[in-house]
Amino acid sequence: MAEKGWEVDLTGAKQNTGMWLVKVPKYLSQQWAKSTGRGEVGKLRIAKNQGKSEVSFTLNEELASIHDATGKLSSISAPREHPFVLQSVGQTLTVFTESSSGTPEDKSDSNKTDKLAMEGIVVQRAECRAAASESYMKLKRMHIEITSKPVRLSKQLDKAVTTNYKPVADHQYNIESERRKKEEGKRARGEKQQVLNMLFSAFEKHQYYTIKDLVDITKQPVNYLKDILREICTYNAKGTHKSTWELMPEYRHYQGEEKSD
Repeated sequence: MAEKGWEVDLTGAKQNTGMWLVKVPKYLSQQWAKSTGRGEVGKLRIAKNQGKSEVSFTLNEELASIHDATGKLSSISAPREHPFVLQSVGQTLTVFTESSSGTPEDKSDSNKTDKLAMEGIVVQRAECRAAASESYMKLKRMHIEITSKPVRLSKQLDKAVTTNYKPVADHQYNIESERRKKEEGKRARGEKQQVLNMLFSAFEKHQYYTIKDLVDITKQPVNYLKDILREICTYNAKGTHKSTWELMPEYRHYQGEEKSD
């Protein structure tokens, strides 16, 4: 059933044109595609043998040349002889062609309609097969080698590549991180009161400190020091003194006008 906006030409149905539906090997269709503008692609032979039809196709000799994966002409040629295996249709099959009355730019125009034409009814199904021959076996072997070839190959270099990224044993930020972990591991936790005394003594000199400065002063592990700082200090996440610690108001002994950075 035609879609809305389509015209169907049924001239082929009136003429009762019989057509063949033939399945061909992929390599054969590829060779046919090379014959654009060159004339015939081969010859079809239909004969009778003891009342049975025998059909075969012979590929044109000029189209038997095969190119390898690199595009070069190969010494292997495509088989030329292809017998047909005839099959029953089994159901009603019809061949249609599609044509447009306008250009691709006119597709949005409702006045421009596409047209379907019925070319005929399939009266015979067949499968085109290559005859068992040495050329066919060589062709299949070449196809297997091409498909089994890995996409990526390893290659040994004669000299170091200096234009691309060079692999390193370890990155600098990993080295720094490991160094900090080792230093912190060597630091023993002091008594809490001793650490508090060192912190109060430091905050008597300055109001704001970064965690790095306090680690250098107290020589304590970072996580242990942060736990103590959360009890007596406030962390400035923004503002002028961003990323610094200062004492909570109840622990300060100085006045606002005496604050120093």
